[in-house]
Amino acid sequence: MSTQQTGRLYGVGLGPGDPSLMTVRAVQVIAEADVVAYHSARHGRSIARSIAAEHIREDHIEERLMYPLTVETTDHPGGYRGALDDFYEEASARLAAHLDAGRTVAVLAEGDPLFYGSYQHMHKRLAHRYPTEVIPGVTSVSAAAARLGEPLCEAEEILTIIPGTLPEEELTARLASTDSAVVMKLGRTFPTVRRALERAGRLDEARYVERATMAGERTAELADVDPESVPYFSVAVLPSRIDAVAEVREQGDVVVVGTGPAGPLWLTPETRGALAAADDLVGYTTYLDRVPVRPGQLRHGSDNKVEAERAEFALDLARRGRRVAVVSGGDPGVFAMATAVLEAASQDRYKDVPVRVLPGLTAANAAAARAGAPLGHDYATLSLSDRLKPWEVIAERLRAAASADLVLALYNPGSRSRTWQVGKARDLLLEHRSGATPVVLGRDVGGDAESVRIVTLADLDPSEVDMRTILIVGSSQTRLVRRGDGRQIVWTPRRYPEN
Repeated sequence: MSTQQTGRLYGVGLGPGDPSLMTVRAVQVIAEADVVAYHSARHGRSIARSIAAEHIREDHIEERLMYPLTVETTDHPGGYRGALDDFYEEASARLAAHLDAGRTVAVLAEGDPLFYGSYQHMHKRLAHRYPTEVIPGVTSVSAAAARLGEPLCEAEEILTIIPGTLPEEELTARLASTDSAVVMKLGRTFPTVRRALERAGRLDEARYVERATMAGERTAELADVDPESVPYFSVAVLPSRIDAVAEVREQGDVVVVGTGPAGPLWLTPETRGALAAADDLVGYTTYLDRVPVRPGQLRHGSDNKVEAERAEFALDLARRGRRVAVVSGGDPGVFAMATAVLEAASQDRYKDVPVRVLPGLTAANAAAARAGAPLGHDYATLSLSDRLKPWEVIAERLRAAASADLVLALYNPGSRSRTWQVGKARDLLLEHRSGATPVVLGRDVGGDAESVRIVTLADLDPSEVDMRTILIVGSSQTRLVRRGDGRQIVWTPRRYPEN
């Protein structure tokens, strides 16, 4: 910063549109400023100036920062972004000239200056060079919630602010996974936002607010809004789900969801949405504990050995009009609850209950990623548990997969009551592949007690394996490499040598 006396830069938040919602500090700063700057469209009108109009004096120096374009088409060599960057550089240079002359500059901004506002482009170019103060303002998000008269978020709910300019798939994922949301920048994006809300199963909850606190204000159910009538200054709102009036249904549905191998970091957006939308959660208590508690949502935990009863209980709830999420670890279709639910749903009395299965990250994928890429080529997935199938079948399948030189992902390798299967499987596999074959032992992957180790097949110790461990046994092509940092990684080439 120069040692000479310079002016001071202010980013002044004006609030959502009603001049009476300007803060006392905003009014004070405008009154004391030498220069009042504001952005405007090419037609010359400025919403920011109109909000602050009664506080602008005749002797104020006004700097109208007029955008060079209004749509994303331009012949600028840098494209739309290049044209805007040039504009912001020129605008900030104009303001810098006033600041260098010792003048105080107040840049007006609708809403809050640093919330999707044009002022932020001036701030990034000038704030490190001149004394600067940002005056916060009431955002359109707060104004929309106030006009709807509904809580935006409560307790532990998560609020997500989303620009409507995102691709439809990304919008859908964000809307499905959050509790409450506000989608900004509607206008021409409205049809895409509406489709995303519908795909996320949230359209019935969505509210529409146009020009909150301004002339021409409108609120409505979003599903009822004509896309041709939607201006840029409008938002879509998903209010708090807490205390929402429960939908009365003659029949509900069941969705079987996978929580991945551990906690929330492993959930997909679709799964998050299904868990949040459920009236009832049904599952093994250990897996239910991974799901955040939500007010008004009922949880039905049970032991891990009553899968059939759990499935029928969930389907009975759905027949009574409840929306039920059956919670499973990992992927529900891999040695988990999807099979039990679908088997029960195949009975005549449940045949009309809608059932969906949502995928989750498997334990095999999680452990493989931690170790490197051992599943990079063909592999087989087997369960070593003989609770639901005889050991002779397991042994036959192990021999077949081993003789085919497949990488093996072995689930349910051992428990307090099953201590011999791992040793038997190791000895059987040593008949078909080298004792130097890498074996990944992934325990509690993603959890607090995570442990991922790599041993050789010959050194595999059954006493180190329990029910929370998954084994990945390499093929003849699997490689074990020590990296420069000392870390060992395992990977299986995608090419297989020709005979």
